[in-house]
Amino acid sequence: MAKSKQEASAAGKPRETGRANEAARSAREEERARETPEARQERKQRVLTQGQPAIVGSIADAVSVKNLNLFYVAAPDGQLPLKGDHGFGLYLNDCRFLCGYEMTIAGVAPLPLASTAERGFRALFELTNPDLHLDGNKLIPNEELGIRWERILDADQAAAHEILTFRNFGQDACDLPVTLRFNAGFEDVFNVRELLLEVPGNPDPPAWRDGKLQFVYHGADRIRRKVTIQFSPAPDSTEETAATFRINVPARDASAISVTIACSEQAEDEEPERRMPQLSTRVNDLIGSLRKDSKRWMGQHTKMQSDSLLLNSVVDRSLRDLGMLRSQLQGEQYFAAGVPWFVALFGRDSLIVALEMLAFKPDIATQTLRLLARYQGERVDGWRDEQPGKILHELRVGELAGTGEIPHTPFYGTVDATPLFLLLLGRLSAWTGDLALFHELRDPVEHALAWIDEYGDISGQGYVEYQCASEKGLVNQGWKDSGDAIVRADGTLATPPIALVEVQGYVYAAKYSIADLYERAGEPERASELRREADALRTRFNRDFWCEEDGIFVLALEAEGRQAAVVSSNPGQALWTGIADEEKAHRTVARLLKDDMFSGWGVRTLSTEERRYNPVGYHLGTVWPHDNALLAAGFRRYREDAAALKIFTATTEAAMHFRHHRLPEAMAGFRREDFRVPVHYPVACHPQAWAAGAVPLLLTTCLGLEPDAFAGKLRIVRPRLPDFVDRIELRDLHVGQGTADLEFRRTANGAAVDVLRTTAQLDVDVEE
Repeated sequence: MAKSKQEASAAGKPRETGRANEAARSAREEERARETPEARQERKQRVLTQGQPAIVGSIADAVSVKNLNLFYVAAPDGQLPLKGDHGFGLYLNDCRFLCGYEMTIAGVAPLPLASTAERGFRALFELTNPDLHLDGNKLIPNEELGIRWERILDADQAAAHEILTFRNFGQDACDLPVTLRFNAGFEDVFNVRELLLEVPGNPDPPAWRDGKLQFVYHGADRIRRKVTIQFSPAPDSTEETAATFRINVPARDASAISVTIACSEQAEDEEPERRMPQLSTRVNDLIGSLRKDSKRWMGQHTKMQSDSLLLNSVVDRSLRDLGMLRSQLQGEQYFAAGVPWFVALFGRDSLIVALEMLAFKPDIATQTLRLLARYQGERVDGWRDEQPGKILHELRVGELAGTGEIPHTPFYGTVDATPLFLLLLGRLSAWTGDLALFHELRDPVEHALAWIDEYGDISGQGYVEYQCASEKGLVNQGWKDSGDAIVRADGTLATPPIALVEVQGYVYAAKYSIADLYERAGEPERASELRREADALRTRFNRDFWCEEDGIFVLALEAEGRQAAVVSSNPGQALWTGIADEEKAHRTVARLLKDDMFSGWGVRTLSTEERRYNPVGYHLGTVWPHDNALLAAGFRRYREDAAALKIFTATTEAAMHFRHHRLPEAMAGFRREDFRVPVHYPVACHPQAWAAGAVPLLLTTCLGLEPDAFAGKLRIVRPRLPDFVDRIELRDLHVGQGTADLEFRRTANGAAVDVLRTTAQLDVDVEE
């Protein structure tokens, strides 16, 4: 059927946008070509130290698939542009192996219709044709072809398997000239994010060998990286980096091309790997295996079902995204922080998402703690910001790390991972009722506590502070780690050493959590000592961090104990830990829900009334789902239930507007009334781990789940349901050795709880 003029105009917009983006990329490339070495070094230093996610073009509409350490990020039409600055590509181990991959038919790009990566390991793109002028003046009118591009990731083989199916809806057979063009840049992910423009290693010229296209790169880290691309059927003709096929498609029938793109890494002194994954028969087996793995992953969680289709979909999406974000290192699994920039082990991120998921999937918390303990700091190393007992910030395994160009081997520039490590251990133990992990990690626990008291307190004021020691480290080292995130009321930047408001809460809660474990392990004196330290910290905190004029705790104390007195979301995370005095906590909640802070989609990172407010500033006015989930937990802690439910509803309704109901890393801080939909933050990771964990934590919090597995008990304290839900059912909720099936039903005063089933003598107590 022919399109209306309006439909035809709309169909043309993606192409017009593509030309505009290409022009913008060309302008950036010209600007970079004129850049002096000094300016380039300054830019590199700025990005390394400022905590920016990336300075490439938007990836808001990217379609991403991931299988353990292998992941693929593509444009909505499945393509990877051959030119320009972008984050699309096929990545493995901090390296973008494939950076360009374009398909044309008779020299013309197909038009996108739909795309999905809903299952995480498989992407599907549905395309069609514009008018195609073939040899002999034959015309294939627009939309006569259906083009299905299927992409499946095989982590075991480090390969992407692809099937391109061309369906002819016309009445005559056609011979389609299909060309696939490739480019492999082997850029380190920091290079992709535009920290460096140079490629430190040496690529071989692309070559065709035995019908396969190969790209080989000899890294400066003495690692040989290779991309091998094979096809079925074989191409009819080849160029330097292109394969052309003459695809005969009978009328009302289909023909296909299969492509396998394999990545490999080997030490330079090893013989080149000649094995290639099987192309055709493996795909169906692989899909079946990945489906089973996905089903197994979903079956291992606490099951949630409600009478809200939206909530069901958001939770399902969260759990599938976290399954997708699983990564592996030294035999342990952890949640990578986010695709594409942060597919790596992060101290803060991996710990927070493990905390968010304790009621749904606690075993990854165990593996995360073990893994981070192995990399715990052992010495003073200014280059890596390492100190004895400190928990790492970020571990990278790419070329720039291997050559020492960046300090992420690992890099320890974070002030909060160490107390969060202790806090997670304590809260995990409350869910498991087992001291075995505490005994196993006894030395790392003591080293972490020593770091808090000795190295963390830089100025001797009794607070954990940061001041970057590495010339290529992060200027700011809390969760708001961009270089301009920690500001004063006059808009200027705070001066280190900086004590963040939420970090003091983490320390307070960590010491209380670990004190409980020492008590249970038969060391009451050590437990009492930690509680005294925590209580003293709480007293100082409520005196020094409170701003009476603003009616809220300040963002931070900077050098010489001066207050960075801006209104920010950070104090809400401090409430989560319980460090705030009661009256100050209630005033803080009220301040966070005023219009200058609450956007309608959640609480902003910075008030619109502050001088540095920017609705698309990374930490200067955006809305972060994980931040809001922690705020809601803080509100609940101080019996501000209505405020917590307001966050729950806003966060879930925001998810409704994103593809597959996937919450992004961050949203712009514009008012809900302005656009009626949340505005994308252009380079936000998606999927992103602690965003995926936000709604599971909101459920845990608002349903009032408080475990005491050591006593064989689950307390349900003041259960509440958000306005859009009347019934929630949880099944296979694990507490210690027991499980529980629970149903929550809305009542006039809150929620009633029916205990449907328990095992292993688990007691469930409901409290108001």
